[in-house]
Amino acid sequence: MKNWFKANSAHLIVIAVFIALVFFYFTPVWQGKTLAQSDVVQAQAGQKELFDYKAKDGKAPLWTNSMFGGMPTYQIWQANENNIGTYLLKAVKFAFPSPMDTVLFYLLGAYFLFSVLRIKPWLAAVGAVAIAFTSYNFIYIEAGHITRANAIAFIPPVIAAVIMCYRGSKLWGPVLLALFLSLEIRVNHLQTTYYLLMALMVYVIFTLVDAIKQKQLKEFSIASGRQVIAVIIALMVNASILLPTWEYSKLSTRGHANITKVDNNNTKAKGLDKEYAYEWSQGVGETMTFMIPNAYGGASGGQLDEKSHVAKFFTDKGMSTVQAGQIAQSMPTYWGDKRFTSGPWYFGAGVFFLFILGLVIVKDRFKWWILTTTVLALLLSFGKNFTLVSDLFFDYFPMYNKFRAVESILVLVSITVPLMAIMTVNELLTRAKEIPNLDKKVLYTFVGVGGVCLLIGLMPDLFLNFRNGEHNNLIEHYSREIGDKSVATELVNQLVLDRKDIASKDAYRSFVIILLTFGLVWFYLKKKLNEGVLLGTLLILFLFDLWSVDKRFLNDKSFMEKGATAQQVFQQREVDQLILMDKDLSYRVLDLTTDPFSDARPSYFHKSLGGYHAAKLMRFQEVLENQFNGALNEDVLDMFNVRYLITTDPQNQSQRIVRRSTAAGNAWFVDKVTFVKGNAEEMQAISSFDPRKEAFVNQQYQNEIKAKTSSAATTGEIKLTSYHPDKMQYEYTATNDAFAVFSEVFYDKGWKAYVDGKEILIMRADYLLRALQLPSGTHKVEFIFDPESHKMGNLLTLISSIILGLGVAAAAYFSLRETKKETAA
Repeated sequence: MKNWFKANSAHLIVIAVFIALVFFYFTPVWQGKTLAQSDVVQAQAGQKELFDYKAKDGKAPLWTNSMFGGMPTYQIWQANENNIGTYLLKAVKFAFPSPMDTVLFYLLGAYFLFSVLRIKPWLAAVGAVAIAFTSYNFIYIEAGHITRANAIAFIPPVIAAVIMCYRGSKLWGPVLLALFLSLEIRVNHLQTTYYLLMALMVYVIFTLVDAIKQKQLKEFSIASGRQVIAVIIALMVNASILLPTWEYSKLSTRGHANITKVDNNNTKAKGLDKEYAYEWSQGVGETMTFMIPNAYGGASGGQLDEKSHVAKFFTDKGMSTVQAGQIAQSMPTYWGDKRFTSGPWYFGAGVFFLFILGLVIVKDRFKWWILTTTVLALLLSFGKNFTLVSDLFFDYFPMYNKFRAVESILVLVSITVPLMAIMTVNELLTRAKEIPNLDKKVLYTFVGVGGVCLLIGLMPDLFLNFRNGEHNNLIEHYSREIGDKSVATELVNQLVLDRKDIASKDAYRSFVIILLTFGLVWFYLKKKLNEGVLLGTLLILFLFDLWSVDKRFLNDKSFMEKGATAQQVFQQREVDQLILMDKDLSYRVLDLTTDPFSDARPSYFHKSLGGYHAAKLMRFQEVLENQFNGALNEDVLDMFNVRYLITTDPQNQSQRIVRRSTAAGNAWFVDKVTFVKGNAEEMQAISSFDPRKEAFVNQQYQNEIKAKTSSAATTGEIKLTSYHPDKMQYEYTATNDAFAVFSEVFYDKGWKAYVDGKEILIMRADYLLRALQLPSGTHKVEFIFDPESHKMGNLLTLISSIILGLGVAAAAYFSLRETKKETAA
């Protein structure tokens, strides 16, 4: 054991440094505070119903009616109790509360990758800091995109495990690949995992070409076969996530449209709408932020203070300094192509300098994978700004059109740029004498990269415009606010001056960082510095650079006392209290005081027709597009049993309740069933109708409905007697066979219906509601949500988790036995 500690002392010290960094950055966590993350707030609201029932029943329901009329809860939250990764993640989180655990995963995963690449421990530590502290890793945390952040953290160790496999690791390589990939999938951000697989495909292609050249195709095939087994195990470990998600995705906005949409090429649309997917595309010029964070204004707001040109503009007009500073903070300093942004993709000025130098001096074949992956990800991130490549992938690459915000693929660049930078330093440490004209290459790279920063600092107008396509609209906006277009124009001109100033200031800052990095490299090459001083100083320099930029977006002000979020954001309004006095088992609410279909906060208290989720059911989205486009369709509100609207009084801006007496209720018998030929006709039919009297049903169900129930009035009643999100019970009396419609969302991947314990077919009516053909008499109806995909997924997850656990144990056992043999020898 003593020998083990001695052999691994450098690694242990590095890990201790990482833990110290995490503790120091997130000191508010140890003061009992938590992040006020916007997406976490949305998630908490959407999860409220399922957690309420989890507290009562001991397990979470699989369906919730708190958003969009109803949707599976495994798209909102899932326990995954059979997944081995759940317990590994919980163990880390127990010692390092969120988001400390995420940043520690960033650091350790990147350090493991550099170690596998045979980089010395302290240089690997520099690389881990460079990867972990890139700006968007912290911007995602601040915004509450924790699943995405965790998925990014597991990218480097997965890549490392693949490298181990191709380097001949027969045991630990496949085992670690299965383990890290299972964790990557477990944190459940499939878009990030998809980008990882794209990068790995490029790596495998390069490795295959090299194997052919080296006549090692057999070794390549064997290593690939082991990895296939590892990937299968990782997928099966996460079957409880993947199977229900795959099933749901086909019926969500990520799947096929039910009403045919045709694009400009006369092709039927599938997946996401291209304009929606491309909405957050990286501007081509915004790549400047890779080395100058505020080149495009930084975040959309909050960059200016009372010393800004905008603030001075208002103080000159008699406004107080404090008030002028507050207005200046709200001004949109970001001037890129995106509607808004939380911050720039910044990789570090010194890191970027070394990346460019690496393109010139690094000889390792790994460099070509880095370069290819970087260029591919960069081109795809441009989206609508460079459609030549983006459209090719969107239209033809499998599953690529399932994901939005294409700039997100820059997470790969945020890893490959520091990778190349550290490989550059490694080249300088190991083979500087073998590189021809090294001094010139270092000097010319500095002049090129540093010169751009210096020129932007001196003459920002030479490279940057500081006005985007919304410039004139911004003037019009402030013209309406102020009432004077000339004053508004002058205000926006002052804003442009502020944009220039913050870009220039950061350009000077980046130049200094590049100058210092160049100086360290130059003095090392001239033998004025030794290796230890070089690496230690680079670590401090990179950490200072990236840390200080990260603190612009995730700092102590981002935290608040635990429980304060719920108290402030989810505080009951008077309108909420009045609605909650209605103790009926189930009814819906639509809150029009906010953007109802992009805000889940009303779901905290009510069964909301609105909500917030990146993948609504496609049929619900199509109803929004066709029935709520510009105005609310009252008939559709009736069929969803929307009993209450929350509105804003235009006179005094107070909130008020509108009780809708026409809401159809939980279930009802219709007098008439009208058959329609397709989805488009069905959608058109519900544009204007009385849902309590007539139901529109696709003709695919014509043989399931008795002729006499489709045109004869029914005497009787049906009512909800017991409500549970995934188990609803009704009682009814009908004088004749009847057709009943329920104000519940139709989802045929798990819902089953029973009449007096006997299963019957659930049909779809009025485009997305459930309906049943019911026999006459007095009976009980029961809806139960129990999807086969969930049960099968849990079983596969349990079996595969056991296999993976045994695999890790076996690898540890054989490694220990081999170590003992070597020690004895």
